[in-house]
Amino acid sequence: MLSEILKEPELATVARRAEEFRLQIVLGQVEGAPDGALRLRQETFRADEEYFYPASSIKLFAALAAVERVRRLREAEGIEVDLDTPLTLTPRFSRDGRAESPTPETFTVRRAVREIFLVSDNLAYNQLYEFVGPDGLAAAARRAGLERVRIVHRLSEFHSPSEHLQLPRIEVASTGTVFPARTSETLPMTPEPPRLEVGKGYYRGGELVEGPMHFGEKNRLPLTELQRALCMVVRPDVDCGGSGFELTEDERALFLEAMSQFPRQSEDPVYDAQEYPDDYVKPMLEGIERVLPGSRVAIYNKTGQAYGFSIENAWVVDRETDRGFFLTATLYTNQDGVLNDDVYEYEQVATPFLQALGQAVAERIWLGARAR
Repeated sequence: MLSEILKEPELATVARRAEEFRLQIVLGQVEGAPDGALRLRQETFRADEEYFYPASSIKLFAALAAVERVRRLREAEGIEVDLDTPLTLTPRFSRDGRAESPTPETFTVRRAVREIFLVSDNLAYNQLYEFVGPDGLAAAARRAGLERVRIVHRLSEFHSPSEHLQLPRIEVASTGTVFPARTSETLPMTPEPPRLEVGKGYYRGGELVEGPMHFGEKNRLPLTELQRALCMVVRPDVDCGGSGFELTEDERALFLEAMSQFPRQSEDPVYDAQEYPDDYVKPMLEGIERVLPGSRVAIYNKTGQAYGFSIENAWVVDRETDRGFFLTATLYTNQDGVLNDDVYEYEQVATPFLQALGQAVAERIWLGARAR
């Protein structure tokens, strides 16, 4: 199906230059097996052939690891803590790189999870990253059967690799429990994908550095595993290619609501609809709504965008028929080849491509053929 879809005019321009755009796509469909089981079948286009920077799409793993850790603290260690328990951490480093004495921050795991999916909040992600640590993130992914996930740094905070391993003191004020500051274990390297060097120059400290940026110490995972992780959350009845995450029904309900809500629909936290429109973190929404009315469609997703890379990882469902599909894609749009200059063709190329891709797949799966 993908090969035919990518011939369509709205997609062919990028698809013909797939290597230049570092284009990768995974289309996932749930199919019944002869034994009656449901399995995820993935159809791919250039998936896992080269590196892509996953940006905020990895926040899904921080949310999952944090929710699991809360339950383990309560059940295995007897600590009276749940998703709504205030936790206070004192950052090891200033969030903005300017303050000498970082200010203690209080958060709850539930609210941080909601902020991650509703508006892709970086501070919420960093708090969960510090709550579980990169070693905890890796362990949660391994337990689920996702062996090549490597998440080793905060977002929008620029520290050395060793500093990203340093985690803060965290206090459960209601119980007096304190988790002292610690240093995470260094994660083993996963196999290096091709093309870890990106661009022809990049800004560092306000100075232009000639030559590509090397992403060897950045977060990484295969696109196929990113989709499998989402499948494990939204379709626990399906064999997604691993043992899956340990979620209760209430925990899963938290993810499903946060991933599918629009910011304007949230009562906690509350967001301004003008600042955060419906498509703020749902780049395929406009394309999907060309196929079916928005009221009939649910999109459970986590997107990402940084360094010229755009990523979408979504489960899209027709509410009336319950027919759905997984669509995970990444492309790189950086015409001048310079990173950290904030000049990327997100709105001109990446988002229109993702809209058209979502529309084309939805038409094929829901309508059986192109409607135009």
